[in-house]
Amino acid sequence: MKLLLMADQKVGSEIFRWLLQEFPNDIAMLVVTSENEIWEEARNANIPCAVFESADQICATAGQLEIDLGVLAWWPTIIKNPLIDLPRMGFINTHPSMLPYNRGRHYNFWALVEQAPFGVSLHMVDEGVDSGDVVAQQQIPYGWEDNGESLYRLAQKSTIELFQETYPSIRELEFRRIPQDPSLGSFHRAAELDPASEIKLDDSYVARDLLNLLRARTFAGHPSCWFREGDEEFEVRIEIRKKGT
Repeated sequence: MKLLLMADQKVGSEIFRWLLQEFPNDIAMLVVTSENEIWEEARNANIPCAVFESADQICATAGQLEIDLGVLAWWPTIIKNPLIDLPRMGFINTHPSMLPYNRGRHYNFWALVEQAPFGVSLHMVDEGVDSGDVVAQQQIPYGWEDNGESLYRLAQKSTIELFQETYPSIRELEFRRIPQDPSLGSFHRAAELDPASEIKLDDSYVARDLLNLLRARTFAGHPSCWFREGDEEFEVRIEIRKKGT
């Protein structure tokens, strides 16, 4: 197996380290977003590594390596052809939702707002957005004490676990491909988040829906739900704890 790994942030770093430990000869090339910690570890391990500048750059660099498979490990941007078709078997993406639910951005927010099934998925990359065949999934149960931050953390942990469980079968080409049903699930763009987070003081809300909205946008260090009073805007967060804990 010759693997082109495009990795970023905690999930990408953990997947790279695991592959380096368990299947070091599989990593033909690593692609990162900057000369970051993952880049430094790859250099120390003598793994060919490139900082992503463009798809054409990666195609030119990796084109002579006869890549079997590409993996997007928490990769922050959408890739297109000809990069998608560079590996012989295409690319597998890690996506932190229970596809086809919450394709696109801010999966943790929308799962709580829509009360949709939540989880993580590995799927084939096509020209759409998170629309390729599903390779593997792991559902994550959640309850009232969860919020946008806790679902994000759970998704990170479960994505790493799912990849580690599935990769041995993937590298032997013993994995399923289940087409997604486009009539099911949901899709959201990044631009939808802020308008959906506004609480209009004179509107009526079902209490359950308002609580779900507030906890969905509760994430330390990030913007929250907000409301406007006259010319001023205010942010609001919520904490839900089971009584007696």
